[in-house]
Amino acid sequence: MVKEEFKLDNQLCFRLYTASRLLTQAYHPLLSEQGMTYPQYLVLLVLWERDAQPVNDIAKRLFLETNTVTPLLQRMEKEGILTRAKGKQDARQMIVSLTRKGKDLQNKLSCVPFTVGNAVMCESVTPETAPDLFRMLDDIIAKLSSGRKTE
Repeated sequence: MVKEEFKLDNQLCFRLYTASRLLTQAYHPLLSEQGMTYPQYLVLLVLWERDAQPVNDIAKRLFLETNTVTPLLQRMEKEGILTRAKGKQDARQMIVSLTRKGKDLQNKLSCVPFTVGNAVMCESVTPETAPDLFRMLDDIIAKLSSGRKTE
């Protein structure tokens, strides 16, 4: 007999993994219309909030390593979505800025948050309960990332 703690249905990690995978799949058809991937969309979200950021800041905001973000930014630069330039105050810093194409994608992808948001709304996740869900997930993220090196 399998102990309760080893049953798949009792694993938070499995639920989070499955929800994340399915949610990412929900983004795919919406983003692929513009030739975007989900990780590229996340970078755009960060830059739409505040343009012209160092690579390190983008990586930290996304809870990723800079060596994970850099190839992604290089591809986006080749696609004309953003530019990377050495910092004026610190030449060791690479500053990432949106191009006109990158800025225009915000309008082209404006339906994405609403479409995906509607896709996840259900009996237990409603506009009223979503803030509580966000808080719970933020708490989990904070707990798991405390003390984690991000560079």
